[in-house]
Amino acid sequence: MSAAGWRRAAGVGVAIAGAAAAAAAGGLVAQRTIAARRAGRGEAADLGSLHAAPHTVVADDGVPLHVEVDEPDHKPATGAPTLVFIHGYTLDLDCWHFQRAGLRGEHRMVFYDQRSHGRSGRSSADNSTLEQLGRDLAAVLEAEVPTGPLVLIGHSMGGMSLLAWAEQHPDIVGQRVAGVALLATSSGAVGKLLPGGPGRMLDRAQPLVAAALARVPWLVETGRRSTAFALTRQLAFGGDVPDSYVLFVDQMISQTPSDVIWEFYPSIRAHERAHVLASFGAIPALVVGGGNDHVLPVAHSERIAEALPAARLIRIEGAGHMLILEAHAEVSSALADLVVAAATPKPRRVRA
Repeated sequence: MSAAGWRRAAGVGVAIAGAAAAAAAGGLVAQRTIAARRAGRGEAADLGSLHAAPHTVVADDGVPLHVEVDEPDHKPATGAPTLVFIHGYTLDLDCWHFQRAGLRGEHRMVFYDQRSHGRSGRSSADNSTLEQLGRDLAAVLEAEVPTGPLVLIGHSMGGMSLLAWAEQHPDIVGQRVAGVALLATSSGAVGKLLPGGPGRMLDRAQPLVAAALARVPWLVETGRRSTAFALTRQLAFGGDVPDSYVLFVDQMISQTPSDVIWEFYPSIRAHERAHVLASFGAIPALVVGGGNDHVLPVAHSERIAEALPAARLIRIEGAGHMLILEAHAEVSSALADLVVAAATPKPRRVRA
């Protein structure tokens, strides 16, 4: 393969980033207002600067997971859910910057870096799978939220991790999950993660390319540095965004080792969990897709919403895969609505 071909293959690899009943009325408006105001503060804060004291949760295979917990500014109401955020492929917990700013202080929130991402420990190749990511989520929940209702929020691979966990723990879904958000993600039939020629090349040559690139890491990194920014702008976002957003995502991707990208790729391609959606029943659900998402097109979100009877589907026209940044105000507002729905007691059926 020519040097240009190597650089193109390496660039393709990096681009796969791939309250109670009274709250139902007035509380909904208040939540929206708070989310909008705090999201504005997120614009003023440096991207990725929001943190809490780190915790370490050890996964079942010994990999240490970096966890951060934001506590509310006030004592939460009885039955208030804890929000758990699960990030996507080649990202880390900092990607939730605007949602963290928008909801901070109002709820207990748990963020963590997936294995081999961010500040978490490195996984073996054999355990670089969605099944293991489901077990990792179980470990985080057991350590940080052992009781009480949950609102689970997954973006991209994080949504797939959430579904892998639900497949493993359908009993906990029914007992504890009060709300679920699936953002720019898929329940299966992922197909190509890149459009056009790069997608076809990767689809045909992934095993060969992965093995070859593993032998020349210096060339991979050179290719990443020369192509990553342009590919991130093209594939992560649907329209014009500030350069700071592109740089922010590019930095997260660049900090993910190249072989980690290849190690997780087969499991993502094999992801088929549409059947798991039934376990969520009538649980309040939020499904958001970007109308200009080139990584996981909005049709994936539409299929998820069709399978969830209580789902609210939001299609954000013009937004790309990183809609949690690109359309952060709309996403944060929708999450605030979901939390209110999750915290609102459901009417009990009375038998005649």
